[in-house]
Amino acid sequence: MWRRNKTVAMVGAGLGLALFLAIGLLPALMYGGYAGLLLAGGIFGTPVPPGALARGLVVFGMMLGVFGTAAVFAVAGAAAASAVAHVASLFAGEPDAKRLHARK
Repeated sequence: MWRRNKTVAMVGAGLGLALFLAIGLLPALMYGGYAGLLLAGGIFGTPVPPGALARGLVVFGMMLGVFGTAAVFAVAGAAAASAVAHVASLFAGEPDAKRLHARK
């Protein structure tokens, strides 16, 4: 039971990441870059000078936005897939794990 549930969660995480690539990549880059620009503006003052450290902060914000949003999509996809599999197993009449162990 555990191995199948883990497989379902991994498939859901993969679907969540595919959905992220289709829908969430560009907004994550945009809002992450904006957050990095605000961080660079707070440290160096506005207008932000075109130095390497300021550009690095903007890239850091973009990468943080991408990885954070991708993690949210993957976890939400895994949770949704696990919930759907659990509900489907209830309707399919599969034995519960507690009842299965009690029989042994």
